[in-house]
Amino acid sequence: MGYQDRDWEIVDYQDYRLENTEFTLRGPQPSTLEKDSYFVCLGAAQTYGAFCPEPYPQLVSQKINLPALNLGFGGAGPDYYLQNMELLRKYINNAKFAVVQVMSGRSESNSLFNSGGMEYLTKIADGSKVRAAVAYNQLLKQNNKKYVAKIVAETRENWIKHQIELLNEIEIPTILFWFSTRPTHYKEIYLCKQFAYLSLFFGQTKASNLLFGEFPQLIDSAMIEQVKEYSNEYVECVSKRGFPQRLINRFSGKPTKIDTAAAGQGIRSRKWKYNKYYPSPEMHIDAANSLLDICQKFI
Repeated sequence: MGYQDRDWEIVDYQDYRLENTEFTLRGPQPSTLEKDSYFVCLGAAQTYGAFCPEPYPQLVSQKINLPALNLGFGGAGPDYYLQNMELLRKYINNAKFAVVQVMSGRSESNSLFNSGGMEYLTKIADGSKVRAAVAYNQLLKQNNKKYVAKIVAETRENWIKHQIELLNEIEIPTILFWFSTRPTHYKEIYLCKQFAYLSLFFGQTKASNLLFGEFPQLIDSAMIEQVKEYSNEYVECVSKRGFPQRLINRFSGKPTKIDTAAAGQGIRSRKWKYNKYYPSPEMHIDAANSLLDICQKFI
């Protein structure tokens, strides 16, 4: 994911290699992975805890005195875990319970793009790889609203299918967790005809952002209603506390900035003084507090 290299001056993520696997995970490493002796958190960068010294899995762990296995991967969608059954069979289903973050819809495949369960897409037509925002900007630029809406509907249907499959594959109690700066309801905006005008004044990413909505992109209340019945519990945390987050050098205590390109995967170089995307440390505290009672019930 490249977060450790990108953010080293801000946070030490204590990354480690999960034993006998190729997966590098966010620390701290659990003291034990004996059956029923830990809980597990599935999700994307919000679960991993980018720019946060203590993400919500770690905060919950401290409160309930049970180690947390943080399986947050930047850009992951539900299909990522279905394509990595080793995690499901050896680690997820061996835990006491699982917190399953509602992940982005832009990390889902459709008839144009193959995601592999991640946000970095492969164009089926020519095999080229592109970030989801770039792919959908091109889609908006080159097609009319009816066609783009068809692709979005395909993407959402696949997300629902894979989210249900994932929850059904998890044999332990599950908490489906909505963690966002927005409520579940939103209305996507298709700016196909206005794309050139919008790009001229605001840049291309504005168009895909209006289509996606805030994280989790493309997910709305109707989709949540279809999948939450497959989990044991459903929890929402909507918070903007501490957001945006000023980036502070942990060694000097002074404001700093990072180069987004250091995270890899073809991300364009931008200098960030503020974290305006990932949940702030205060938001992670809110997330942990919202999960606490349900997590205690399962232990």
